Amino acid sequence: MSENSSTAGRLYGVGLGPGDPSLMTVRAVEAIAEADVVAYHSARHGRSIARSIAAKHIRADHIEEKLVYPLTVETTDHPGGYRGALNDFYEEASARLAEHLDAGRTVAVLAEGDPLFYGSYQHMHKRLAHRYPTEVIPGVTSVSAAAARLGEPLVEAEEVLTILPGTLPEEELTARLAATDSAVVMKLGRTFTKVRRALERSGRLDEARYVERATMAGERTGRLADIEAESVPYFSVAVLPSRIDATPPVRERGEVVVVGTGPAGPLWLTPESRGALAAADDIVGYTTYVDRVPERPGQLRHGSDNKVESERAEFALQLAMRGRRVAVVSGGDPGIFAMATAVLEVASQPEYAQVPVRVLPGVTAANAAAARAGAPLGHDYATISLSDRLKPWDVIAERLDAAASADLVLALYNPGSASRTWQVAKARELLLEHRLPDTPVVVARDVGGPTERVRIVRLTDLDPAEVDMRTILLVGSSQTRTVRRGDGEEIVWTPRRYPEG
Repeated sequence: MSENSSTAGRLYGVGLGPGDPSLMTVRAVEAIAEADVVAYHSARHGRSIARSIAAKHIRADHIEEKLVYPLTVETTDHPGGYRGALNDFYEEASARLAEHLDAGRTVAVLAEGDPLFYGSYQHMHKRLAHRYPTEVIPGVTSVSAAAARLGEPLVEAEEVLTILPGTLPEEELTARLAATDSAVVMKLGRTFTKVRRALERSGRLDEARYVERATMAGERTGRLADIEAESVPYFSVAVLPSRIDATPPVRERGEVVVVGTGPAGPLWLTPESRGALAAADDIVGYTTYVDRVPERPGQLRHGSDNKVESERAEFALQLAMRGRRVAVVSGGDPGIFAMATAVLEVASQPEYAQVPVRVLPGVTAANAAAARAGAPLGHDYATISLSDRLKPWDVIAERLDAAASADLVLALYNPGSASRTWQVAKARELLLEHRLPDTPVVVARDVGGPTERVRIVRLTDLDPAEVDMRTILLVGSSQTRTVRRGDGEEIVWTPRRYPEG
């Protein structure tokens, strides 16, 4: 606070609610009554929505401070650009209010909705609240008002609500809308067409609702897909309500989305994958991967053993033929030794030719392990599965020999299991015919999981007993290096340049 804080006036940030004066709180009315000065923002036309909401509580003896924006969306020749012009305005407006506060007057700054929720008051608050006694009076937000006017739940149980400004880039809007449960997009008007495209690209347009001037004169609600862009004002929002208990759309035929969940839990999911899992009617997959997906009311889960991939794929396609939207989950990336091939193989049969199938990528086990260790995949590398369940060992041995002789870094998937105990030792023997004994090998187990362990060992010291199905091996080339950094951590990397000759 300033040196004269004992005689300074008090600052109120007064939330007025979404527009209907009857939705002002008792405390908001009291604060206006206590004030000597009532301040409010307006555009250059001079009209203030905030003042119109509070009009009947403003007395003739109130000093009114109209804080008129120098610009809203137009261009400016200010040397700091649009942001610079606004910053100067906020400084000037704050200085005007500070003069009243220094004179001992109480100042109430009116704010539509809530003062600290996308509101103009917050710019006054940041400049004045540390200098004067201040109270912020919360108000009903446009988000709450929109949900109330729609009469639809916004979020329920463990659902997540995301609030987005429509001014975000379209790609960012699309990603965030795809990944969340419920959402409200603010600041439509000129951004409406972009927001609509983002909703369509994220597969959420059919769910989207539109609310204009909630609780005010001229209120309008409806399906966002039916709204003409030219009619949309700034004071409007797009709403994606709760999905729980929502009436599912009637579909003649659903779809199958094969989703890569990455090597472990939710931190490894892409926004697109997160959205597909949330939107699915059915989750199908190996039980271990199904268990990674958060449970959602109304969503059916179908876990199965790891060795029934074709049957699982056919089951998913049959569900889709009945109009269900099905997510087939797969660890890592679904196209790398995983479920995408199984689904597409069955989907190629004539009876499933009309079922839409999409494949969404995921972080691979090799990429995850490499990132933990440093950058061992910095140059050319080959990916080989050591499992001989679906191909003979002779083929594996030939490919190991060819890749090793070509001096490629190797990412070895499925190196061992309870029933396959000798493949790692045999692979090490084959590789040592081409690689030096001290070639670095990354032994990565359960990357991203609770029992994660990543070690760098010499090829000659690779112990098959340490390797199981949750392990991936990254075997360096002749150029791969290990370095122990100042913090004692050992990292491994493969140069991007390869020596000539």
